[in-house]
Amino acid sequence: MKRWLCGTVAALLVVGAAGCGGDSGSGSAEPDSGANLTLWTRAATETISKQYAAAYNATHKNKVQVTAYPNEEYPAKIASAAGARALPDLFASDVVFAPQYASQGLWLDITDKFNALPIKDKVAPAHVRNGTWNKRNYAVPHTIDMSVLLYNKDLFTKAGLDPEKPPTTLKEFADDARKVDKLGGGVNGTYFGGNCGGCNVFTMWPSVWAGGGDVMNADGTESTVNSPAMSDVFALYKQLYDEGVAAPAAKDEAGPTWLGALQSGKIGIAPGPSAWLGVIEEKATFKVGIAPISGLDGGESTFVGGDAIGIGATSKNATAAWDFLSWTLGDDAQLEVIAKNKGVPVRTDLASNKYSAADPRIVEINSLMAKGKTPYAKNFNATYNDPQSPWVTAFRGALFGPDPQKSLNDGAAALTSALQK
Repeated sequence: MKRWLCGTVAALLVVGAAGCGGDSGSGSAEPDSGANLTLWTRAATETISKQYAAAYNATHKNKVQVTAYPNEEYPAKIASAAGARALPDLFASDVVFAPQYASQGLWLDITDKFNALPIKDKVAPAHVRNGTWNKRNYAVPHTIDMSVLLYNKDLFTKAGLDPEKPPTTLKEFADDARKVDKLGGGVNGTYFGGNCGGCNVFTMWPSVWAGGGDVMNADGTESTVNSPAMSDVFALYKQLYDEGVAAPAAKDEAGPTWLGALQSGKIGIAPGPSAWLGVIEEKATFKVGIAPISGLDGGESTFVGGDAIGIGATSKNATAAWDFLSWTLGDDAQLEVIAKNKGVPVRTDLASNKYSAADPRIVEINSLMAKGKTPYAKNFNATYNDPQSPWVTAFRGALFGPDPQKSLNDGAAALTSALQK
């Protein structure tokens, strides 16, 4: 409810801000004039934002000052700043918020400047689309994270599976999980966020996409989660839970202990964020493999998540702010700030680079960006991410309820209603 209210307040307050931001040419005409730029971000993206800023500040007269806010407080902070006409020069947001912020005029229109970039066609297409409203660009990618399958190679070996041959279909994923589960001793075949709206969007929707289906219409105003494609994916996960192959804790997993479950060494294979590869390996005593998320019978896809960033509508330093944004998309920033630290470059042409070449798994993760999707919907957060969202009711009914199809049918209607608000 709190998150829903934040979105509603933003929608009411931004009416004033949208008309006062000027255009992307406001401020000094000199891109690197020594301007002091303010950049806001959520806590989840603080580290990368500060790495960008430090590298930029070291080579430019302009200086970027990063301020991070707790994830759950961030939407309200943006809404308050919009109402006071005091948005920062730059602010990032979870990419699924981008259509809402763009439609409300919180970011300046950067269409002409973005189109003038020689690498514009190589910038993460899913992110660019989410930062677009009425065919105008308002945001560019800031960070990228994608969903993949993460598997324990040691458990695969013990279960008689080839650790170098991960599953290529969702059915094979289920079979491999069952074989690992038979090891016993507290080991489970798989794990998922059974009480987490964002987790399920991030990890289960790609299986629908990989099979050629979808979960919404193109403009994000109508839900199709009751389609056979989505129903079949949930049926597979439900069967794994009912069989005890999925760890019992998966039913109540709301997100906070999801990573810990995979780090424990007791889970065979599970979908999760690609960024967890390095995090798991920091503490793990086992070898970690990755594979693309597939559809029931094949295909590959991923949820292209992360953060988008744009120029605040009330910025007085728009020219300098664009200098920073365009720099972040360049080769130096993407290689020396992102790739060097095992991050995912926001450019499709940099999937294979001097840093990722040392680890074929990183190259494979990076290459998935061109195959993935970022859901596009103006009212995404209240519809899917919020703990009280209709999505949580729908998927929990599909995974754990007595009538999965009714849950999805009822859910599709409730989700469509929420999407159209």
